[in-house]
Amino acid sequence: MYGIGIRRVATAMVTASAATLLMTACQPGGSPAGAGSSPSGAPVKPAASTSTSGSASPATPSTPAASATSGSPTHTATPPTGAKACGLSDLKASMYQASVRPDGTGTGAAIVEFTNVSGKACTVQGYPTVAGAGGGSPEKNRPLKVTTTGGVSTVKIAAGGKAWTKLTFVQVQGEADGYCKSGATPASYPTLVVGVPGAGAHQVALTDGVIAECDDKVTVTALSAAKPS
Repeated sequence: MYGIGIRRVATAMVTASAATLLMTACQPGGSPAGAGSSPSGAPVKPAASTSTSGSASPATPSTPAASATSGSPTHTATPPTGAKACGLSDLKASMYQASVRPDGTGTGAAIVEFTNVSGKACTVQGYPTVAGAGGGSPEKNRPLKVTTTGGVSTVKIAAGGKAWTKLTFVQVQGEADGYCKSGATPASYPTLVVGVPGAGAHQVALTDGVIAECDDKVTVTALSAAKPS
């Protein structure tokens, strides 16, 4: 009986071993189960990586758009109007007494008119400077203290067109030589030297008399396309 038991145990062990070998042989390609082999027996290629790690090849960068100024030639800045600034020889100045002026017996106020004689449009801008030409000589200029009034804008003057500024003086009072309210002695100038920003100094005479004023002070409007009174 003891020998029969030994044979039964041995037989069971052999049977179990055979079953294990049979299960292994049944796996596709003869590889052990779970080895990741393909059904055809060819090596399995790894799936394409979707990793964004630094080991992945970087995407080709897109070409940046060309700069708006790339390769463009350098241009001298021009006024917003598209016309160049007026020069000294582009303008001809004249001056006449204003219709609206302070009460008194002196000049009171004058309009200086600039005509574009260049044959093409040009621009002016800003407040003129004013000086009395002593004895009519620009070399003996006597600068007047200027107070400005009104806003500044670029004025485009067409060929043959005009721009204006108004000069308002401290008025002379009384008859004959007159007097100044400040107690100063009135001054008289046969011509003025009116400076246009960027367009030089223009010597101009009043069409009807001489400039008579007090205190060497003047209020000046910005150059304008609108004719003042």
